[in-house]
Amino acid sequence: MTSRSSIINAMKECGVIAVLRSKNQEEATSVARSCLKGGIKLIEITFSTPGADQVIASLSRSEEFSNAVIGAGTVLDAPTARLAIIAGAKFIVAPTFDKEVAKICNLYAVPYVPGVMTINETLEALKYGVEVVKLFPGSEFKPGFIKALHGPIPQVDVMVTGGVNVQNTAEWISAGAIAVGVGGNLTTVKEGQLVDKQGVFEDIVSTAMSYVEAVKEGRK
Repeated sequence: MTSRSSIINAMKECGVIAVLRSKNQEEATSVARSCLKGGIKLIEITFSTPGADQVIASLSRSEEFSNAVIGAGTVLDAPTARLAIIAGAKFIVAPTFDKEVAKICNLYAVPYVPGVMTINETLEALKYGVEVVKLFPGSEFKPGFIKALHGPIPQVDVMVTGGVNVQNTAEWISAGAIAVGVGGNLTTVKEGQLVDKQGVFEDIVSTAMSYVEAVKEGRK
C-alpha cells in the first residue's frame, strides 16, 4: 500500500503534475503515456474526462504505468472522491475545498489537494488534515504570494495550477511551490497530432521534458 507521505514526496520530487482532460479513454492513455515518457510521473485524470473512473482504474492496474502515480482531478464532492479512490486514485485534486471530501480522503489516507485563493481558505483546509493546497487559478497571483502565505502558515505545501507554462514554471518553483499542475498547453491533443507506433504524442513528450527541465532550473 502506498503511503500518503510517499505520494506527497513524489509530488515534490517530480515537481510537475500532468492534468488530463481527454475525449476518451484511448486518448487519455496515450497522453498519459506521452507525459510519462517525457519524465512526468504524476498523472491527474480529471472528472471532466468521460469515464474518468474507468481511465483511473485502467492506468492504475497497468504494468506499463507501474512507475506512475495516478490521481483524480476536478473532484467536487465526496461520492466522486470515493469513486476515484476505489478505482485506484492515489491523490485527489479539486478546484475548491470541501469538508466532506477531506473526510473521505482522510478515511482512506489519500492526499487531498484543494484549490485555495486566500489565507482563510488555506487555514480551513489545514484544520481538516490537508497538507498540500493548490493555488488556483495561478494566473490570478504572482509568485510572491507563496512567500506571503508562508509567513503566517510556513508548514503548508503549495502547488500552483492555472496559468502555468514552461516560461514561468521555474519562477513558481523558485518562489516556493513544491509542484505545478499543467493542463492545456501540455496535455491537449492538437488537431492533426498523431500517435506514433509506440502510442505516444511526440509533441507532448518534448513539452513534458521542457517542464521537467524548468522545475530543475527553478530549484537551482
